[in-house]
Amino acid sequence: MTVPLRRRPDYRLLWASRTISVAGTEVSKLAVPLTGITLLAASPSQMGLLTAAAFAPALLFGLQAGAVSDRLRRHRPLMIGCELVAAAAALAVPAAWLLGVLSVPLLVAVAFVIGTAGVVFRAANFPHLATVVPAGQRTEAMAGLQASYSVASVAGPGLGGLLVQVLTAPLAVLVEGVSFLLSALLMGRIRTPESHTPAASRGMLRDVGEGLRACLSNPSLRALLGAGVTINFFAMAYTAVHMLYMVNVLAIPQGLIGVLVALSGAGGLLGAWMTARLSRRAGTNRLLKWSVVLFPLDLLTVGLIGGPMWWKVLAMSVSAVATGMLVVTFATCMGAVQLREAPAELRGRVNATFTFAVQGVLAVGGLVGGLLAEVVGLRAVILGCAAGIALSAIWIWASPLRGSELGSAPARSEEVAAPLRASMWPRPSSGYGSSFGYGGRGHVPPGRVDQTMGSAIYELTLVKMRSLM
Repeated sequence: MTVPLRRRPDYRLLWASRTISVAGTEVSKLAVPLTGITLLAASPSQMGLLTAAAFAPALLFGLQAGAVSDRLRRHRPLMIGCELVAAAAALAVPAAWLLGVLSVPLLVAVAFVIGTAGVVFRAANFPHLATVVPAGQRTEAMAGLQASYSVASVAGPGLGGLLVQVLTAPLAVLVEGVSFLLSALLMGRIRTPESHTPAASRGMLRDVGEGLRACLSNPSLRALLGAGVTINFFAMAYTAVHMLYMVNVLAIPQGLIGVLVALSGAGGLLGAWMTARLSRRAGTNRLLKWSVVLFPLDLLTVGLIGGPMWWKVLAMSVSAVATGMLVVTFATCMGAVQLREAPAELRGRVNATFTFAVQGVLAVGGLVGGLLAEVVGLRAVILGCAAGIALSAIWIWASPLRGSELGSAPARSEEVAAPLRASMWPRPSSGYGSSFGYGGRGHVPPGRVDQTMGSAIYELTLVKMRSLM
């Protein structure tokens, strides 16, 4: 008889670890930039550098981190080490402030170190989840982790604002440092033995190449990667301009924009709850292919809505909840398919490849969206992004993922997986803003209000899939 996840102590520890860590990170999204702005009078270029420092590690070290992860016999010690390094970096901010040596370069260095620790952590955490959770419960487990991100996206900014007011911005960063320490402590209590068989290394370049080939040669992984990059590119182009459109064109009050952020997070919570249950009945593939079809809903609502204020707010509230649900459903199913399709010895590199691609395209999408808005206008960019995101459905529906996995041959497990090296060519915790974060758990300093839907989408990227892990 299968033991429910809620009765698995090690999964509860892992879930609590991620929830606490993510909550601390959400607080710092407001505290870190406010520290630079209010105490250090950071210039726009310095704030841009601070933002870039958080994303740069994914591009610089993402693929290598996956290769290193696959060489390990045990992943948990590396994960704990990453949390401890991140904690030390975060705690350096209030310490430097108290000593009178806080500076913008120090904040940039802290963001870079925490971002690097997050990249390495995600690469190790993805295969580690397969050790803690049986194959049949991984979709449900990822839904639980996604619920943590949704809760944090709702409560984190408000808690961060309160802590900044009470403690001042630098001391509010203490919360992040303490959250990393608590996360490391909880992970240290996990007792499930790790039995990962390290992949034989043939050099960093070849190891990275195997991860790329694994994603491109497997039709399901290739479709997920193409869909994730497509979604993230157009989602970030939308994120770059949608706040200007909502304020200047739709005349939405800023206070109501904050409500829409919270509703999106609440939708993510509902999506996590529904995905865990529906996946057992409908199957992961079916949820995946229908969620991606509905992704343009929020963008179309924003781009086409008109009329009285009550109608605009009502329509966007409904679409925000729906989009939060869809983002979490897609992110959860994406992570489950990655674990199902990737050979055990390549899981770290497959996840790192996804993280590298879907996070790397974020900066490009945001830049293109802003430049296009100068030429064709805000509404045209928003509707164009809706059409672009709709293209992601082609990736999924033209792949084996269009069919149901229920009743088919058992999914390849780590015990029977045969290396695919001979035929391969290839988390966003994520994705839409906070999220196509495949998963992810990245530390993203810029706590700007212009990341409404981006919050949900970037987390999806993250992974993660920011994170699914």
